[in-house]
Amino acid sequence: MTLRSKVSPRYLLSCALSLLGNSVAGVILPLVLLATTGDALAAGTLALICALPQMLIGLVGGALIDRLNRRDVSIASDVLSAASVALLPVVDMTVGLDFGWFVALGLLGAVGDIPGMTARDALLPAVCDHDYRSLQKFMGMSQSVESLTAIAGPALAAFLLTLTGGVSALWLTAALSLAAALVTLTLPRSIGRVGDGAAAPAGGRGGIASGAVAALRDGVRVLFRDDALLRSSTLLTFGIIMVMGSFQGLVLPVHFTAAGTPELLGFVLSALSAGMLVSSLAYSALAHRLRRRTWLIASLSGIAVGVAVLGSLASFPVMLAGALAVGLSAGPASALLGFFAFDRIPADRRGAALGTQNSLTLAAAPAAVFASSAVTEAGGAPLAALVLVGCWLAVTLWALATPSLRHLDGEGDGAPAASRRERGRAAAGGRGPEGAL
Repeated sequence: MTLRSKVSPRYLLSCALSLLGNSVAGVILPLVLLATTGDALAAGTLALICALPQMLIGLVGGALIDRLNRRDVSIASDVLSAASVALLPVVDMTVGLDFGWFVALGLLGAVGDIPGMTARDALLPAVCDHDYRSLQKFMGMSQSVESLTAIAGPALAAFLLTLTGGVSALWLTAALSLAAALVTLTLPRSIGRVGDGAAAPAGGRGGIASGAVAALRDGVRVLFRDDALLRSSTLLTFGIIMVMGSFQGLVLPVHFTAAGTPELLGFVLSALSAGMLVSSLAYSALAHRLRRRTWLIASLSGIAVGVAVLGSLASFPVMLAGALAVGLSAGPASALLGFFAFDRIPADRRGAALGTQNSLTLAAAPAAVFASSAVTEAGGAPLAALVLVGCWLAVTLWALATPSLRHLDGEGDGAPAASRRERGRAAAGGRGPEGAL
């Protein structure tokens, strides 16, 4: 194999840089917004405003990716991300930041996030073919990169906040996204070509718009109408994303900002991610030792205990322990939900279903963050945390009682590694404060 053909290390490096930039920004941006506006409701409003274009772009993303070179889309996405973040400190140094600037630059970043994420994922099989690598093994490597960046990102954000302050820390975030684009630029353009190089007729004769509508209709049918288990697992996924996204994107930033220790947020999120990595690896090794129903009960119950501890907003060590407990419990549930999605969705409808799921996630998570911001504005972060703990307990009781999630051990066979990767992407999709497990 020639040196020129070894594109997989550069692909992984590009993924790591892009994901690290997203992870750091996901911690710093809510804190910068709170420091600038002093208004918890502003953070929720920003998430909601940016959600609509992200949702619309997510719906057309599949059709767009099937028409354009995927390498080029990935590069353009990272450049847009770098520009939207770098302009924040530029504006702060010149005319001064206000809520309007956060909205404008948030919308700029939203344009590229979902198509770029989809394009990068779509490149992976082509990278494996180019380097003659096993897809299954390479996806494991890619998942490891994502898990490590989820741990390193919040810790790096905490270090930058301590060293430079919130707005100045965004320079490194922009640099990471730009570096990802430059690394992707070194990949041969041929790996991003769709089919034989001709434009794919995405969406049929009606073009991208009609294709997006058709994909949404088909995706909703697959996720919510045809299969009771898939419907329940999808709803449970939304519950996790909405509750944990509200904690990460609003309640915890407000709490640590009010305490004068915003840098501690990064350590709490790193503890959660580290626990998630450990529990996911443990589940991969021990999955067949217990029944799936047993794994689900233990995982959801453990998350409930961790969320209750985290939601107490007690001392930093207690919150750190709560975040670690959530992460150590969440791996099996995340793996099972991802497995059911990939096992139950027909292969020829997977794109429509996952694209619809990503788009609905981009709407649900910011809506939850906005509702949490309203509660926080009315009664403070402790009240919002208490409400979220109650919501998670209700979600847990529903999941344990719903008939479709009771008998799981006859439901398909297969390794959940690839599913976890895609489900994690769906749960964390985007740079905004809506990121969750």
